[in-house]
Amino acid sequence: MLHWLVFAAFPIGFSMVLALYDWQIVAGTNRFVGLEQFQALALDRPFWNSMGNSIRYALWSVPMGMALALGVALLVAKPLRGIAFFRTLFYAPSVMSGVAISMVWIYIYLPEKGLVNSLTSLFGLPSVSFLSDPRWAMPALAFMGAVVGLGPRMVVYVAALLAVPPSLEEAAALDGASGWQRLRNVTLPMIAPTSLFVLVTSTIGALQLFTPIYLMTKGGPLDTTDVVGYHIYTTAWQKFEVSQASAQSCVALAVIGLVTWLQFRLSRKAIEGYSPS
Repeated sequence: MLHWLVFAAFPIGFSMVLALYDWQIVAGTNRFVGLEQFQALALDRPFWNSMGNSIRYALWSVPMGMALALGVALLVAKPLRGIAFFRTLFYAPSVMSGVAISMVWIYIYLPEKGLVNSLTSLFGLPSVSFLSDPRWAMPALAFMGAVVGLGPRMVVYVAALLAVPPSLEEAAALDGASGWQRLRNVTLPMIAPTSLFVLVTSTIGALQLFTPIYLMTKGGPLDTTDVVGYHIYTTAWQKFEVSQASAQSCVALAVIGLVTWLQFRLSRKAIEGYSPS
């Protein structure tokens, strides 16, 4: 509770208060302006562009990441010899430094000599500058996010799959259901609450993206990857408009809360009545 108060509740509350002031760090002035920061924010097109970019990133990375994590979880949830090694292997990237991982992916996406372009060149495909092409930058970052975030999602899905009563799938198999039919009609409905949890937490994480943008694209090319987290950073620590950045943070918090509420609202009927116990 003390950790939450110091590192979460207090910063959020202080940002909300700071958004009501015009605090000039360089000049050392602090003036109460009420809701003027939010009024100016309503017409701030770059900010809303960054919010749209964050939503687009979430729409790309979250479904891709959930599908990838579920697929891997279905494989590593089986009681096979040495399966713990593969679970650890898939989880390892999630405990590594975000800076180090971003640097590795810069080399993976390099034009011509990068890993992806080296593989595609074997099939005669042209080289693509993933991080400097407006058409490819966001999909490339989304794919990276899906792969890097695989570990935690996989662990949660494995726990849910192991909690599904084997008797249900055995009964379906005796009734002649194929593997796909058992997955669609038995397994997926039983792990629906877990899927909702993964969906919500993955979306919140996607909307808070910062480190890969800071290291890999700087919001470019042509502001196509200027997500809201990076935009708030540049407003506060490059333009030194701290109060405006605080107002942007408040709006971003409200949008994340709204998206989370909508996900719970729309998914309530889908998970109603299902439980792995």
